[in-house]
Amino acid sequence: MTNTDHWTSAPDRTVRGGMGLCHLTVAQPPFDADARDLPAQDPAAARAFAESCPSVEEVREDIGPRSVLTPLPSSVREDLDIVHAGAWGGMLSIADPAFATDGNHEPLLAAATVLRERFPDARIVGRVAYHGGGEHTEDVVWLPDGAMFHASGWFGDEPFVVSGDPQAVIASLELKRWQLDNAGVDLREDANEVEWARLAGLALGPSDPWGWEEIRTTAFRVRHAEDAVRAMEALYFV
Repeated sequence: MTNTDHWTSAPDRTVRGGMGLCHLTVAQPPFDADARDLPAQDPAAARAFAESCPSVEEVREDIGPRSVLTPLPSSVREDLDIVHAGAWGGMLSIADPAFATDGNHEPLLAAATVLRERFPDARIVGRVAYHGGGEHTEDVVWLPDGAMFHASGWFGDEPFVVSGDPQAVIASLELKRWQLDNAGVDLREDANEVEWARLAGLALGPSDPWGWEEIRTTAFRVRHAEDAVRAMEALYFV
């Protein structure tokens, strides 16, 4: 089954570039749970969460369970119709190739803004990397008290744009200097050299579900929204 409603590229067309992290997570209280103690994956809830995301119009097929360490497929165009979604109790997350960008738009921030409205008491954390010659990253943290930061650009290059207040996020999370040092996060560096994804990871702390082989997501073939498809065609094929 393929999604051809909005695509102009053939299903077997080779994808340009590649994805690293491509996650957007809604972490609801409690925030200090160990990820390995999260409830088991709920495929029905994961499907509902995927369908509620702004980049997805419809889930068309349940492809089955995957480890969270299984990367999204990205060899040919029809691979871009696949997302991985997780629902582990109050922890909801999705990995979606539509979140990747080269800086011409900010899909992760747009999706995080929608989720912030739906889940005001949650920590919204997104980490995305696109490899296309260099590495373009987009990272976002949005906390229940309103503290947030969004960082987007090509690593080591300009322009690199940071909005919000990373220091306010650090203060709200009560992160200590040793925690930042251990994660390799130093905000004294130029913005395009800061490990923003690692700072985002600290917002999830031990609850971060994306680092454990035994934690499962569900792979779904979806029909993406038209604007998401247009952006992916420009990113992966032009």
